[in-house]
Amino acid sequence: MEVLNAIFVLPFVDMFSEPIFFAEVVVGGLLTGVMYSLVALGFVLIFKASGVFNFAQGAMVLFAALTLVGLMEKGVPVWLALIIAAGVMVIVAVIIEKLVLRPLVNQPDIILFMATIGITFFLEGFGETVWGSDIHRLDVGIPDAPFEIGGMLLNEFDIWAAAIGAAMVGGLALFFRYTVIGRALRAVADDHQAALSVGIPLKTIWIVVWSVAGFVGLVAGIMWGTKSGVQFSLSLIALKALPVLILGGFTSIPGAIVGGLIIGVGEKVAEIYWGPLIGGAIENWFAYMLALVFLLFRPQGLFGEKIIERV
Repeated sequence: MEVLNAIFVLPFVDMFSEPIFFAEVVVGGLLTGVMYSLVALGFVLIFKASGVFNFAQGAMVLFAALTLVGLMEKGVPVWLALIIAAGVMVIVAVIIEKLVLRPLVNQPDIILFMATIGITFFLEGFGETVWGSDIHRLDVGIPDAPFEIGGMLLNEFDIWAAAIGAAMVGGLALFFRYTVIGRALRAVADDHQAALSVGIPLKTIWIVVWSVAGFVGLVAGIMWGTKSGVQFSLSLIALKALPVLILGGFTSIPGAIVGGLIIGVGEKVAEIYWGPLIGGAIENWFAYMLALVFLLFRPQGLFGEKIIERV
């Protein structure tokens, strides 16, 4: 009884006994969740276009950040380095479409998935060859100072990152919902062959989507690289995006942001209030346990479409 009381009662007592600190933990979790959503957004874009989980998105985040910081270390101004890095990601998208995706049109999804694993190892190896394997410090001029508001201690960089992430998610949601390219993308996702038969240029759509995913990867790389340094473990952030996708839905752009917020808040609250009771480190695995529960009860995610197949 004492063990159950310590696990299920005391944490809630602590939450309500220190409401300002609890609010600080929640806000910090929300801001971290937006950072997760930036990575998950790239997965959603590729999945909507091809129906395949893009395992290479984490490597794209890493490669974009390495390109940016590598250019800056060579003396290129920040604004010019950003333009060049974005252009590099577009070139990467074109190469991937021509050499990998185009030959695999109408192949089983597992073939495309395996192709993205190959892209992952290539980008990581190529990035290490060009820019080296050292940890790089990235500073693009975003303020990074603590400040207090309403008794809560927050970080200015986290606020900027959340604002940039929210603006990107909103813009992409509108773009893919109300533009011709957005409608074509949904058609391609439903059936590649049918989309080709009505004149939708599949290769153009894939280039656009992979280019946008590369740009999203660049923004995510800037945010995470500034926060924790540009290093090869940055590509592992993609693994944390998987629970975000399971919660929000693999085909939903708003779901990516909502799933990220849930994961961000959940793991911060769990780490602070339940961590000391079981030895800590809840933050490392909480997201995956929450995703497992969602798979049991709502496998399509909060915003995903339920697929019903007639037999």
